[in-house]
Amino acid sequence: MRILIAAAGSRGDVAPYTGLGAALREAGYDVALAATDAFAPLVRAAGLEFRGLPGDTRARGDVTDRRELMRTAAGFITELGQGFADAVDGSTDLLLLSTTTAPLGWHLTEATGIPSLGVYLQPTAPTGDFPPVVTSSRSLGRLANRAIGRFALRMADRVFERAVTDLRHRLQLPPISPSAMRRRQEQENWPVLHGFSTALVPRPSDWRSGLEVVGTWWPHHDAAHQLPTELEDFLHAGPRPVLIGFGSMAGGDGERLSEIAVRALRRAGLRGILQGGSAGLAADGDDVLTIGDVPHALLFPRLAAVVHHAGAGTSAAALRAGVPAVTVPVAADQPFWAGRLAALGAATDPIPFRSLTAERLADSLTRAVKQQTYARAAANAAQHMATEDGAGQTLKAIQRLTNSHGTAFQV
Repeated sequence: MRILIAAAGSRGDVAPYTGLGAALREAGYDVALAATDAFAPLVRAAGLEFRGLPGDTRARGDVTDRRELMRTAAGFITELGQGFADAVDGSTDLLLLSTTTAPLGWHLTEATGIPSLGVYLQPTAPTGDFPPVVTSSRSLGRLANRAIGRFALRMADRVFERAVTDLRHRLQLPPISPSAMRRRQEQENWPVLHGFSTALVPRPSDWRSGLEVVGTWWPHHDAAHQLPTELEDFLHAGPRPVLIGFGSMAGGDGERLSEIAVRALRRAGLRGILQGGSAGLAADGDDVLTIGDVPHALLFPRLAAVVHHAGAGTSAAALRAGVPAVTVPVAADQPFWAGRLAALGAATDPIPFRSLTAERLADSLTRAVKQQTYARAAANAAQHMATEDGAGQTLKAIQRLTNSHGTAFQV
């Protein structure tokens, strides 16, 4: 049986599906992962077939204004839609669609009859429990939260409007608006699995049936992989250091952020590791080391704290390691995850990216490292996450879905 996972966005929007895909492959499925070309090495390293999607998200890391982010996203989605159908061939038996690709994938399901399943990294369905993840606003009460959630979905529909029109024309389907298609999926209880921990977001009781939270999908990494020798030497050379990194965000801010990071570390009396990322963080010194990409699972458990942008994947990885965090959210869903970590007690109050100073960072780092309540809260959450099996729950859901569609299932 051939499964195609379609994901698009930054590295954090794609990497979790390499682990999910590898788990499905080990269960006997033939798995391909469609993503933009920048992630081909990541996909192939997990032993998965790569299929290219058009578009380039690398320029989005320096966009922090919400309106500009919406314009950039609309342009990316339009480009993505132009070649989305090419990733699906006649041998595909099941589509797994991410938050970004589902509003396009639904139309392929209609045109081809291939069943599909949502595999989301963010909660998008309206709920009274919290406002939509993209608004970064505080809860306004159950009624208002749901109303804002419905409004956020309508705004997302507008982003997909042109891409959906073009895609349906190409697929020779009658016109339908993105919002009408979304409502159709909701009315049919289209199944969506959410790949995050209930430690961070318990399943809202007012969600419709078909929406489930299964646990985190962890990025694939080779079990034989080891940390670079220089990094190992640094870890052994003194007290546990702090990692500071912004992932795919903050492009063009490297010099300013590097200076802030080093000043904050020295003000707090802490050793530090700067992870270059899209920002290009870099610094020299006996108490600071600059590194490139390394698996979070290997490094995070050996740290005193992690300073990060509160992307969904990094937030989960720090929590799984039982390490306190200082969050500096930049855009999109990052303020939401930063708020969830703070509410758990596993992170200090978020520092908005544009408000970041060496003094504020040093103060938060001092509290995160010296006050043991943060580490205890992170450790408790880590114990909870250890009981979850996101990939295993997804496998069970796929078995149920394929059997209900009469598809032969053999492993």
